[in-house]
Amino acid sequence: MMRDLRAGGTLLGLLGSAYFYPYAIMQLPAGLLSDSWGPRRTITLFFSLAFVGSLVLGYAPSVFWAIVGRTLVGLGVSMLFVPTMKVLAEWFRIREFATMTGILMAVGGLGVLTAATPLALLSDWIGWRLSFVLVGAFTLLLVILVWLFVRDRPADLGWPSPSESSGPAPTPIGLREGMKKVLTCARFWPVALWFFFDIAIFFSFGGLWGGPYLMQVYGLSKATAGHILSMLAVGMIVGSPVLSYLSNRVFQGRKPVLLLSSVVVLCLVALLAFKTDALPLIGLYLISLGLGIFSSAIVVIGFTTAKELFPVRMAGTSMGLINLFPFAGGAVFQPLLGYVLERHGKVDGAFTVAGYEQAFLILFACSVAAFLATLFLRETLVRE
Repeated sequence: MMRDLRAGGTLLGLLGSAYFYPYAIMQLPAGLLSDSWGPRRTITLFFSLAFVGSLVLGYAPSVFWAIVGRTLVGLGVSMLFVPTMKVLAEWFRIREFATMTGILMAVGGLGVLTAATPLALLSDWIGWRLSFVLVGAFTLLLVILVWLFVRDRPADLGWPSPSESSGPAPTPIGLREGMKKVLTCARFWPVALWFFFDIAIFFSFGGLWGGPYLMQVYGLSKATAGHILSMLAVGMIVGSPVLSYLSNRVFQGRKPVLLLSSVVVLCLVALLAFKTDALPLIGLYLISLGLGIFSSAIVVIGFTTAKELFPVRMAGTSMGLINLFPFAGGAVFQPLLGYVLERHGKVDGAFTVAGYEQAFLILFACSVAAFLATLFLRETLVRE
């Protein structure tokens, strides 16, 4: 893409981050539309935009149009997570919610897995442009399937609600009041900061710069780099249910699992920052696997923590607000790392080891900040 669009590291970082800005901005509207318009209509409309964005990206004649396409994709898929959480809340019992969220994240890991080795092989076969067009075609297929099969709540089919609540329904809380309660809650901000810095690491390495790093520093082929990065998805698939089990059954708490994960991520990023070009191949696989578990799958516990900080009637507002921060982290640090890499120049068309060292030092600082944030977390799991 850099060669075809005549883009440097900073522009490619901006292209990558163009997904995250609209995603972050649309999280509060996602909650509002899920409640008022319904998840089914919300997802189908905005996924149609993602389909159009994929086509624009695939046929982009310049960086400008690639950014436009990427922005449309981000806008389209921004209306998936929160509406899906709304569907889970309507269709499953309260005690099943955390388990279903873990399954949701694990299935998301399958998508990440598809975007690693299979996408690398596909782009080798038909090129990056047609790969995005094909992704757009699958997105259109999902639009059709969601419209045909998804229903907002069991009542839409005449079925009883699985809700376990009894007594009168709580008074709904307005958006402005809900936002004020969330944003003025001191216990909310350590979770938000943890999300911002932790997911910045995952998005920066796994979402953009990990592939160039593996190919340019270690001379690996695109396919081999894809194999290594696929460990991120494997970690996400395996880690989501495992971390949920550890939190609920073993540690019986959210904070110990978040704290342990932050320590592991700090150690993994330290290896990248201080052993940038001296890691064995198996070490690269293990680092990707570890980041998939402890920097990505761990968000299941992070979202559960944010939800448990507030009453159930504020769950949509708190989830929408907390979901701003991971994507804001990706939006900030992807282009920042591209700028740092470009400042250190290139050798034979590849970024230098010194550039990657400096970039990974920034991610190491993020891991330290994420660890410090976990120290201020409040335990939210109510033990039986």
